[in-house]
Amino acid sequence: MTAVPTLPHLPTDGSRSTGGGSRRAWTVTALLVVFMMVNFADKSVLGLAADEIRDDLHLSATRFGLANGAFFLLFSVAAIAVGLAADRVSPKLLLLVMALLWSVAQVPAAIGGGLGVLIASRVLLGAAEGPAFPVAQQATLAWFPDHRRNLPGALITLGVTLGVIVSAPGLSWVIQHHGWRAALWVLAGAGLVWAAVWKALGADAGSRGATTPARSAADTRGAVPYRRIFASRTWIGVTSAYFSSYWAVALMLVWLPSYLRNALGYSAGEAGTLVVAPWTIGAVALLAQAGITGRLMRRGVPSRRARGWVGGTLLGLGALCCLALPLVAGAGAKTALVAVGFGLGGSYATVAATTVAELAPPSRAGGALGGMNAVVTTAGLAAPAVVGALVDARGTAGYETAMILSGLLLAPGAAASFLLVDPVRDTARMHD
Repeated sequence: MTAVPTLPHLPTDGSRSTGGGSRRAWTVTALLVVFMMVNFADKSVLGLAADEIRDDLHLSATRFGLANGAFFLLFSVAAIAVGLAADRVSPKLLLLVMALLWSVAQVPAAIGGGLGVLIASRVLLGAAEGPAFPVAQQATLAWFPDHRRNLPGALITLGVTLGVIVSAPGLSWVIQHHGWRAALWVLAGAGLVWAAVWKALGADAGSRGATTPARSAADTRGAVPYRRIFASRTWIGVTSAYFSSYWAVALMLVWLPSYLRNALGYSAGEAGTLVVAPWTIGAVALLAQAGITGRLMRRGVPSRRARGWVGGTLLGLGALCCLALPLVAGAGAKTALVAVGFGLGGSYATVAATTVAELAPPSRAGGALGGMNAVVTTAGLAAPAVVGALVDARGTAGYETAMILSGLLLAPGAAASFLLVDPVRDTARMHD
């Protein structure tokens, strides 16, 4: 393993990137978009096959929810550990190892076995995927100055939505025609292919032959203790807001296909197509947010408004849609509200990552992002089990109760983003 700084030293030959990054920087960004696509295809497969897995393994909704929640059992621990390591170890190497482990983790459940094998496989997969988002964001953002980070940060997050949009119809077809275990083999192969391409073309910012952006004033800050970062109002606010957003993401991954099939009456094929709707809306929201935030920051608008307020608006609109669900009748109207509500509510990740990258000094970026991700992804541990219990207790009505609960979480998340997030203020306080 080769230690590298989070934001590398300037090259001595004057070959700085301009306009937001070199060709190599955008190649790395594109590869990491695909990395996140594979990551979220891995996460979504059990939700797409929920009914088939429950029938095959004779699971109640609660037990199926717990099995999905097991994915996040070591997710947070791994996010912290590898996030801290990413401040000292080559992100290229970390990402390569993660992708290889994803493929290995799919194999036991793909071969066969019951609930125990499925849970063990998901625990291993979760441990390998826990650090994926913070390390991918860190590896990408290190190539760009702060005022140019919104677009590459949004593109990495867009990989999350594209992973579901691209994979859901195909994986649904594989599940329907060849079984849910065959879908796991497909994903194992995808991970291996990505790892091979990344080994050939991936690079760390500041590695030999790479060009890097000029440092901003924020990039030259000295290290501060992690406790001061984690105690800042910005870190607490953005983490709280992102937690509420991740709750919505977890429900989309695990229970949305079942909600469409069992509560709204769509066929398996229709559900496999409709499930991409909130992810598509989220993708549009991500790109719009990146464009608006970037434009505001280039005009000198502080990130408190350009990031905190813009992100808070997305969460607030998502909350309103989820809370309005009982007020409409008909599958079409409910599908539209869920798609918009979850699409907007689940699109906070880029705001969270770029805000923490702005707040934390370069030598603390990996740990700060990993710590945030560790807290946030506990929503993935709780949400599937909570919804499973609601469905067992209330039948199909439990799905709608879960959607309303998401709205009740998104609303205070929006408030936290509006009221607490101010990286400029908290950066100054940390260095007083």
